[in-house]
Amino acid sequence: MKWRSLSKSTPGLDTRPLQEIFAQKKERIAQYVQPETQAVHARVIAGLEERKLAANSLSLGAKAPEFTLPDHDSNPACLAELLSKGRLVICFFRGRWDPFCCGQMEAMNRILPEIEQAGALLVAISPQTVKQSFFMGDQHKLGFRLLSDVGNQVARQFGLVYRVPDEQQAIYRRSFINLPFTNGDESWELPIPATYILERDSTVLYASANEDYTERPEPAEILERLR
Repeated sequence: MKWRSLSKSTPGLDTRPLQEIFAQKKERIAQYVQPETQAVHARVIAGLEERKLAANSLSLGAKAPEFTLPDHDSNPACLAELLSKGRLVICFFRGRWDPFCCGQMEAMNRILPEIEQAGALLVAISPQTVKQSFFMGDQHKLGFRLLSDVGNQVARQFGLVYRVPDEQQAIYRRSFINLPFTNGDESWELPIPATYILERDSTVLYASANEDYTERPEPAEILERLR
């Protein structure tokens, strides 16, 4: 079963709170995905939590590392240039193959005008290739830049990277989730989902990282912090 088959909503039209949207996705997973497969995903999340990956990632008050990454149109995006225009919201996500990532990106897209009204920019970073980011932006009608961090070099500096365990790799392969093709490398590495707000001097004003890929901050919380 392909992950995307669990979600039948039309891009950009679901205005429910993100947690309500995710709750429905989880219900469908519980209904349609084999218990053995669910157990593997749960073990992976538990293992990441034991490593305290989120707790050891870039935190409040730290300085974000400088980076330059290509966006979905192959144009370079430099952190210093982005911050010269205002505060910056960064969402690290796993890829367009993950329905939770797609749900989050659509939810963030809905509040994009309010983010901009608050004097901030929004970008999202994943290890997928520029071509995959282009397809995602087009499919979901996203109005912000998707940056391709091939090899997870930037995500690694934020302390977010892990290697997909072999038993989960097998599940992804059976589900036609081909990370070497999608990400353009053979590492099978992904970032845990994380959202940051950076001040114009690159100081972290807000940080939310979670080993559980089915949990993301509510967009309203991001707006509240920006205001």
